Amino acid sequence: MFDSEEHNQLRATTRRIIDEHINPYCAEWEKAGMFPAHQVFRRLGDAGLLGITKPEAFGGLGLDYTFEVAFAEELGHIKSGGVSMAIGVQTDMCTPALAAHGSDELRAEWLAPSITGELVGCIGVTEEGSGSDVANVRAFARRDGDDYVITGNKKYITNGMQADWMCMLCNTDDANGPHRNKTLIVVPLAAKGVERQGPMKKLGMHASDTAQIFFDEVRVPQRNRIGEENKGFFYQMEQFQEERLLAGAKYICFLEDIIEETIEYARARKAFGKSILDNQAVRFKLAEMQTEVETLRSLLYRTVHEYSRGEDVTKLASMVKLKVGQMTQTIPSACLQYWGGAGFMAENRVSQVYRDSRLASIGGGASEIMLEVICKRMGIHPS
Repeated sequence: MFDSEEHNQLRATTRRIIDEHINPYCAEWEKAGMFPAHQVFRRLGDAGLLGITKPEAFGGLGLDYTFEVAFAEELGHIKSGGVSMAIGVQTDMCTPALAAHGSDELRAEWLAPSITGELVGCIGVTEEGSGSDVANVRAFARRDGDDYVITGNKKYITNGMQADWMCMLCNTDDANGPHRNKTLIVVPLAAKGVERQGPMKKLGMHASDTAQIFFDEVRVPQRNRIGEENKGFFYQMEQFQEERLLAGAKYICFLEDIIEETIEYARARKAFGKSILDNQAVRFKLAEMQTEVETLRSLLYRTVHEYSRGEDVTKLASMVKLKVGQMTQTIPSACLQYWGGAGFMAENRVSQVYRDSRLASIGGGASEIMLEVICKRMGIHPS
């Protein structure tokens, strides 16, 4: 179901754009600490790749999520984790709730130009003290006439320095509990009272511009609300499912590529009269790593198959994200070991993969949170 002629055509289109218009510039963007998001997104949008599952009425292709996975797997071939992550924010993190729950007016104004790549979006959930603990968000949007007036801040925002708008999670009620007082709002980042600080320096993902964004009495029309008021927490939980599936799909090829590059290096590198690859311990470990990747792929495909049929995949998607977080800590580290001193050099591809991969067990819900979710779904959590 993931390799029909249509899937393969989409993969080929994505790979062509990556090979011709992204990978040749990744080293330059990594050094600059930012990539030209509007330029890259516009090219992807022209090819129809930013709205694969989005409604056709707003410029999307209206395809099922298996096509999004095919696209995401190809993103794993980008030679910069920061660029692929930024694209994923646009397709699977800031737009799913807008596409599913936004009014037609709101979708025409913000979703349609995000699908074409004219606008760059970002997702505003994380704050100081509220990362995986989404219920602890403090930003507040109070009603004033026909507007919301927003005060607060969001931290570690991918695309934050270049984004035109934010899908922002805010508290909109003091009376209800922390799960029933939040609302998702489209916030134009050119609005008065918005201040950006960045780009922030990071361990990896250097080509991705990351910002902290402050909101001081920012006035936004209430028609910018996504769906119903005080249901934002639940809408965001839905968005997290696609974010976690995207991570699984992207890192499959990301890990496969570094395994293959390590095999080539180990085959060519000689020590004690033979290639590194001739050592049984090395080739057995590489075989084990590839087996892990194939196991992840099978789990991902099963999860996406059920998701495409409208089933609740919270447990399975959390398992995908958990495995991604574990594998991205162990596989790049093991590969780097076989590169020896060369692997420790910052300009080396394997060291970049090592740095970029570390975020996978943190962003989109830490591995410990995934285990909590899985325990709850298994019925073994004390709550």
